[in-house]
Formats: sequence, structure tokens, C-alpha cells
Amino acid sequence: MDTNVEFAQAEIGKIEIAPEVLEVIAHMASAEVPGVAEVSSGIVGDFVERLGRKSGRGVRVEVKEREAVIDLYMIVEYGQQIPDVAHRVQENVRTSIEQMTGLSVLQVNVHIVDVQLKQEKKAAVAVEEAHRVR
Repeated sequence: MDTNVEFAQAEIGKIEIAPEVLEVIAHMASAEVPGVAEVSSGIVGDFVERLGRKSGRGVRVEVKEREAVIDLYMIVEYGQQIPDVAHRVQENVRTSIEQMTGLSVLQVNVHIVDVQLKQEKKAAVAVEEAHRVR
């Protein structure tokens, strides 16, 4: 991953935005879109996380001077129009990053890695609720 993006201001100091910040913005913006089950790094990313390395939560960011390229790996809910969901994700991610950081987003590449069935979603919610501390 590249280094921080610098926004220099001579008299006051400098402002830097870490690429991880862009990952968080992209992750949250994609999760807001109806039809997105989750943003996932897939099997390889899950394996890397288990080894203790950070995988970026299914988001990969390449930052240049004032430009960014975003790659998202996500799971779509069954029954959704995949191209429509992907296009809405692209628009929401681009808008969010540009508004919050001032960077120009050159590309938002959406990689669909799976489709989540409704039964799988209910089972995941039930397991999560069972593990909550009360």
C-alpha cells in the first residue's frame, strides 16, 4: 500500500490522509448500498487475516498524488441485479471519497466474490446473536 496523501499548507502545517482512511470510507459507503450483503476479502483475505496480517476488509486502495483507484471485493444478496448493485456501489464510493477527502477517484473496480442466500444470512445473524455477551 502506498504512503499517506499529503495536503500541504505552508503556514499552519501539513495534512496527511492515510490509505487506511480511504479503505474505511469505501467500506462504509459500499455497505450503505441496498443489495450488498457484505464487503469481503474472500477466502484468501480471510486466510491472511487469520495469520494476523491486515487485509483491508475487502478493499484495496492505490493512491497517487491527488488520485485514487479503489478495488472492492463484495458479496451480493441473492435475487439482486448484480450490475445495478455494483454501479450504485461505484457511485456511492466515488462520491463519498471525493467529498470527504478532496481526492479524485479514477476508478472503483467492483469484484463480486459470492452471492449470499437468504438462509445463510439468517443463520449468520443467529450465530452472531448467540455469541453476544449479555
